[in-house]
Parts: sequence; C-alpha cells; structure tokens
Amino acid sequence: MEDSSESARSSSPQYESDVQKIQELVDDLYHYRNHFFEIEDSSLMPRKANLLHEKMEKTILDLDNLAGNPSLKAKTLYERGRALNVEEEYNSESEKLLAKAVKLDPSIIDAWNHLGECYWKKGDLNNAKICFEGALNQEENKISLKYLSIVLRQTKDPENRIRCIEEGLSVARKAVSLDTLDGSSWLVLGNAYLTYFFTISQNPRILKQAMSAYKQAEKDVVTRTNSELHYNKAIVLKYKEEYTSALDSFSHAIALDPTWDAPVKQKAALFRHLSDIQYLMDNQGKLKAKRFQNLVDAIEPDTQLGPFLKNLNAGSHSPMVHLKQGYFSDLVEGSNLGIVVLGKVICSVVCEDSVPFTFCIVDKKSNIIVVNLYNLSPGKGVIIG
Repeated sequence: MEDSSESARSSSPQYESDVQKIQELVDDLYHYRNHFFEIEDSSLMPRKANLLHEKMEKTILDLDNLAGNPSLKAKTLYERGRALNVEEEYNSESEKLLAKAVKLDPSIIDAWNHLGECYWKKGDLNNAKICFEGALNQEENKISLKYLSIVLRQTKDPENRIRCIEEGLSVARKAVSLDTLDGSSWLVLGNAYLTYFFTISQNPRILKQAMSAYKQAEKDVVTRTNSELHYNKAIVLKYKEEYTSALDSFSHAIALDPTWDAPVKQKAALFRHLSDIQYLMDNQGKLKAKRFQNLVDAIEPDTQLGPFLKNLNAGSHSPMVHLKQGYFSDLVEGSNLGIVVLGKVICSVVCEDSVPFTFCIVDKKSNIIVVNLYNLSPGKGVIIG
C-alpha cells in the first residue's frame, strides 16, 4: 500500500513544481542540441559536440540541486539518465540510471525508449529491441517504432535478415502514420526504403519512395539540419544518376557535421568515379587508335542484331513490333521506343561500390556512351569488344 505521506508529497504543489523544473532543464538541453543551428553561429558547428557536452554537465549540476525530494527519485533518475543520453556516444552511467528508473516505475515509457537507445548505442541490439517492444506493449508511440525499425534493420542474423528488413520498413511506415509532421519519422522511413533497395530489390521505385520520404523529412526544421538526412539523400541521388545534386547533398552533409568522415569520403569517391568516366570517354576507353577503329568497323547491324533483325524488317502489317536501327546520337532522355542500337564495349570503369557496374560502349558512328548496369551477379562483368 502506498504511504500516505508519500502520496501527499507527490500531489503537492511543490512536487508538481519540482517535476516541471526537472523536465524543463532536460528539455532545454535537447532543444539546444536539436536547434543548434538556430541558437549558435554556423562557425561553431565544428565545436557542437564540445558545446553540447558543456551544457549537459551544467544541466546535471542543476538537476543535482533538485534531487533532494525522495518522492522524485524515479523521475530524477530518468531525467538525469536522459540528460546523459543526449550525446551521440554511449554513456554507461545513463544506462544505469535509466535501468533503475524503469525498475522503480515501469510505466515511464520515455525511460524505456531512452534505455533502448542506450543499448542501441552500445551495440546491444537484443536488449534494445526488448525495451522498444516493451514500451510499445504499454502504448503505441512513434519513438519506440522509429528505433525498433532501426534495430530490426541492423540485425546480424543472416537467416532472418530479409524478414527483419521488411518488418523494419513496416514499423517505420507505422511511425509516420502516428505523426506525419515528424521529420525524424520520415527520415527513418527513407532509410528503411534505402536498406530495402540495397538488400532485397534494386528497383527504381524503391529509390523514388526513399527520396519522397527524405523530401518530407526536410520540411521539419529540426530534421533539416541532420547531416544523416543529406548524406542518405545524396546516396539516393547517386543511384538515381543525378550526380550534381548528389555532390551538393554530400557537401551539405559535410557542412552540417564537419567531423563526420563518411560524406567526405563518399563525395571524393563519386568525384573520382565521374572523373574516371570522363577521362575514359575522352580517350576512347584508353584503347589505341587502331584497336578502337577496328572495334567500330566490326560493328555490323545487318548481321549482329540477332533476334532484333526480324523486327527491323517487319512490314507495317506484321504482328511483330517494328524496330528502327539508330545510333546513340538519336537517343533522347527518357523512353526511346522502337529504336535498337548496336554497340561494342570499349572499357569498364573501376568503382569503389559494387553497384552499379559501369562500362562504356561505342556505336557505328564512334559515339560513346556510359552504361550503368544494376542487379549484376557478384564477379560478373562485360568483355571488351
């Protein structure tokens, strides 16, 4: 039975005031992190982690001054643990405090979510999943759903990998449905689509859905300044072959988090890849002039079009689709119905990514184009000529 004096304290004006003060202190800390670009000058971005750490330490000191009320124990443990969890890195003290908080009061759903986030940062995906699923058993909420999606997509079990990715996508969709204005939920959904694209189906429709989610995420003033959003958006743009926009998005990610190496490396790798393509096109695949001309001369549409030959000769009354022989210079952006072009491979382009496989081909008029080939089996490629 609850102690009557404890109950009186927990319902007193002073108790309510202290609870509000404690929550406001930590809320202010998270507001500082999430709205850093609005609060501080952009020149301080490289110092964001240090400035956030300083503010966190001050918040902890302020919390200590309010920790005297014993009826606030679970709330104080939770808020102190939440404050320590504000940084990107795992904090063992945060884990201990949050674990104590949920033991004292298992009904604090936010404490379960932050404890799950701690486990996730630690790399303990199993316990993280238990926390998020436990919170969802009490109440369906977008934070648990978002993190559960992330945890499911990061599963290391090869037998259940595809099932977990599909489930992670479903959970991310549900998170968005709970709050369509939450940019963070849209970001998680975009990432879920991106993982699905690379793991299950390299379908352009999936990339389109990922990009649509990222565009929704950008409408949120907080998520808009998340470097991960612009990094992953750049990845999608790269595979959509919108290279200028991809480079711009990598640059945006770098500006938002100069300490993060991934966008720097990806931008440099993409620039090198595009430069290599341009060099090979300008230099005829590095083939000697005679070798290149021999390949062009060997292109014989009348004998080498295989099954398409009969379509070239199909009359207007034939049930077969009539095709017209063309050249790369005849092609336009988008669909090119009814045109068949014969060419020969002059080179392949080495790329740090395995997807797509890139090579150059030449037609009878010596026009050279670049081809990106998707869904190619590992170790497979093309033969010169």
